[in-house]
Amino acid sequence: MFTRLLTSALFAGAASGLIAALLQLWFVQPVLLHAELYETGALLHFGANANVPAAQDVGGIDPVRDGLSIVFTMLVYSGYAMVLLAAMAVAEERGAIISPRNGLIWGIAGFVAVHLAPGFTLAPEVPGVAAADVTLRQIWWFATVIMAAIAMGLIGFGKSWIAWAGAAVLLLAPHVYGAPEPEVFTGPVPTEIGALFAARALGVGMAAWVLLGSFAGFFWSRRIGASDPA
Repeated sequence: MFTRLLTSALFAGAASGLIAALLQLWFVQPVLLHAELYETGALLHFGANANVPAAQDVGGIDPVRDGLSIVFTMLVYSGYAMVLLAAMAVAEERGAIISPRNGLIWGIAGFVAVHLAPGFTLAPEVPGVAAADVTLRQIWWFATVIMAAIAMGLIGFGKSWIAWAGAAVLLLAPHVYGAPEPEVFTGPVPTEIGALFAARALGVGMAAWVLLGSFAGFFWSRRIGASDPA
């Protein structure tokens, strides 16, 4: 079982992570590099040099940095795949059918838990914007992800209104409580760039998780490594 889980996670994580990394390099990184120009003072919002090329024209190719980014993203999604496939394995033992098609649903649930739920209040941010203490933000983020993941499980496998009501409470609770915020919102980066970065980061995250769920369902259903007696 463990070999099957590990092998499926590595295949699914590497495949989805590679695609996610390429999407990030094409859509997200140029916006990030554009924002860094404002953070360093190379560009000024409403300044004399405010007219610059579009975000996709900013920055160049750095093979080493981009290569490391691709490898790191593949490793991160392999870790996500381990968690996702562990949940799939438990669900399968309880009668659920795991396939590439319903793996899409698992992927969407993972996106909601890891990206959309925390991003609803603590959106992805570009460099140079004001932010609260990073430790407090990380605690809030982890708590939100855990509660959202439990909520997804209650929605998917709950059989009564009590489970669904509990899921709603778990999804709302961290946002009602509120994420840590700075006392004053300041920053040199135009709001348009910040909005574009958040939208593209969430969009790439959704695409990557949908692919991850589908790949995980595909490799798991093929029973790769199933001969392992463990």
